[in-house]
Amino acid sequence: MGQVVSLEGLLDQRRVWKGRQPSRSAGLQPTGHADLDAVLPTGGWPDAALSEILLSAPGCGELRLLWPTLSRLSQAGERVVLVAPPHIPYPQAWQAAGVVLDCLSVIDTGERDALWAVEQCLRSGSCGAVLCWPQQTDDRSLRRLQVAAETGQTLAFACRSLSAARNPSPAALRLAIDLDPPQLRILKCRGGQAPAAPVSF
Repeated sequence: MGQVVSLEGLLDQRRVWKGRQPSRSAGLQPTGHADLDAVLPTGGWPDAALSEILLSAPGCGELRLLWPTLSRLSQAGERVVLVAPPHIPYPQAWQAAGVVLDCLSVIDTGERDALWAVEQCLRSGSCGAVLCWPQQTDDRSLRRLQVAAETGQTLAFACRSLSAARNPSPAALRLAIDLDPPQLRILKCRGGQAPAAPVSF
């Protein structure tokens, strides 16, 4: 016979979602794109969480999307870490985007160790944001990154192939970048319904 648990007991143990909207003021992390911030439930990136950016190919707009945030964080003295980027970062472009190069770190590692490195950076609590481009990953690996982002109170960004949209993900936010026309589709957002209309950026 199964154990009987009262509703009050479940609420006390925080095992029931009450359906409350997250506060827009606590931990606000603006994206730097007003149209995107306007449609996201938290008014920006979900704080201390994993956001997935789905791409048709690496370099098709993820940096243009993220540079305002990475610039803001680095100018506040926060460390920004790139783990196994698909191309060598061009310092002048990052500097022109407002990123403080002294706050930018690049970890060059193979695919096998990349997710471990991301997880360690996130858990450390010493980074403002960690950006990665995992090639081979699964729901379990992404869940570990989500938990690590919460633990270290860090923004985590995973840039993955658009084909991953078919699979479920524990990420708090999932965006897809379209090139023609240039726009963002919000596939999933914690705390509210994903808007049906795409957002230009």
